[in-house]
Formats: sequence, structure tokens, C-alpha cells
Amino acid sequence: MFTGIVEEVGRVAVCEEHGLTVAAEQVLQQVKLGDSIAVNGTCLTVVEFGAGQFRVDLAPETLRRTSLGELSPGSRINLEKPLAVSDRLGGHIVQGHVDAAGRVMSIRPEGDCFIFRIRAPKRLMPYIVEKGFIAVDGISLTVVNRGAASFTISVIPYTLSNTNLQDKVAGNRVNLEVDILAKYVESLMPK
Repeated sequence: MFTGIVEEVGRVAVCEEHGLTVAAEQVLQQVKLGDSIAVNGTCLTVVEFGAGQFRVDLAPETLRRTSLGELSPGSRINLEKPLAVSDRLGGHIVQGHVDAAGRVMSIRPEGDCFIFRIRAPKRLMPYIVEKGFIAVDGISLTVVNRGAASFTISVIPYTLSNTNLQDKVAGNRVNLEVDILAKYVESLMPK
């Protein structure tokens, strides 16, 4: 489980058909084989690591649901280690199980912030609510506005400069994970 608070922006060192090697420093502190690291919001297993880098495998399901297959060497990626039981929950509960990829429709300045409009698959829209949580490329963000097929988020300067959102332009795909609590509530409702 994660919080959606990005610890480090790493870089893709090597892309393989079914794996990535990532250059990083902070998330490697005390890492062990088999540990999880969220890569752009996707919970992945460390299968190798060494000085300043780690490798993860990418399952076909992961490639279908996420934008990870579009990464290339040098791509900046958001990284987060899993939550320890004693940690503060600074963002929201993020599983690292990406629901789908969305697409950045527009980015516009508003004061010192930036408003991102993101198109989401229609099946996710019932779980996206104004002032609710959403993870975008693993970043815990608050929904500003919700439309029929898209939503907006307001990105403060700190978040912009400390995540890969600074690299995004209209048309880019981003990983989306909706709030797990809404999905559980739905599953408990009588049909």
C-alpha cells in the first residue's frame, strides 16, 4: 500500500519488452529483492538491484492497463516505497493497482498553479468525485471538477517541480487509480 506522495523522481535506464531498469537513489535505501516500489503509480516487484538502480518485470496485464509501455530511456518517473505501518498517511490509500490509463487533454495556468484536464475511461467516472481523491501517475491529488468523461486537478508548484507532471503535455497518457473505498462501497451495495 502507498500514499501517493512521490518520494523521488527517477529515470528509466533501460527498457526491455517485459521489464524496466530504473535509476534511483532514495527508494533503494534498505530495499530487498521482492520488495514493492510504485513506478508511476504501478506497484511493481524489485527483481534485481545494484548501485543506483533497480529492475522490475512488466506483466502483459500491467502493459495493457498502464502507460508504462510508452516509457523510453531517460523518461522521468514517479517513485514511492510502500507505506510502513508506523508511517503517516500523507496522501490517501493508494494500492498501486492502476485501474486504467487516462489522457491529458489540456494544461492551463491558474495563479501559480496549473489545471490539468484528464480524460478517463467512462467505466471509471462513477468513482471520480469532486473533492475526492485520485492517483495520477501515482500522485495523490484532489479532483477539482468532474465532467461526463473527464476531470480536472489543480497542481501546486511544489508538486509540479517534484514529480513527472512537469514533463506532461496534452495528449500524454497517465496512469489512473480511483479511490479504493468507493469501489468497496459499490461492491457491498445490493444489486
